[in-house]
Amino acid sequence: MIAEIISGFKQSLPALAPKLYLGCVILILFWIAAVVVERLTRWAGHKSHIHKDILFLLGRTVRTTLVILGFISALATIGINVSALVASLGLTGFALGFALKDALSNILAGILVLIYRPLKIGDKINITGFEGIVVQIDLRYTTLKTEDKTILIPNANLFNNPVVILNK
Repeated sequence: MIAEIISGFKQSLPALAPKLYLGCVILILFWIAAVVVERLTRWAGHKSHIHKDILFLLGRTVRTTLVILGFISALATIGINVSALVASLGLTGFALGFALKDALSNILAGILVLIYRPLKIGDKINITGFEGIVVQIDLRYTTLKTEDKTILIPNANLFNNPVVILNK
């Protein structure tokens, strides 16, 4: 039984070799394109003075997307039916998006805070009963410092609740 499978594989290998070679070439080209596009994204962002955390997130997202597309294209070129793989990626994306909706909303709100800059480091603010001086703004949280404690405010709260800037 196993000998039959091996002999069948040996007979089909010469016909499969060009497809394997072309699939590897496609994967390598997509990988190179992903690295180039990631670097171009970061370079263009530096020229437009976009925050480095946003550039890192955007560059990694573009790179990962291109590598996944290259992998799927390479598999399709080899002759593997990728429709089930594409459908499962869609369902996985939906499930992850639903499971991580709060984290994703904080990250997207953080990106908007870093782009529009409604407040800056050093501002004294009051939001939902918390008052303090802004010491850090990142993708997920805005950090407030009081005399005796540090408060992490999820960035989604900055968009869903009124923010009072006390020192302007």
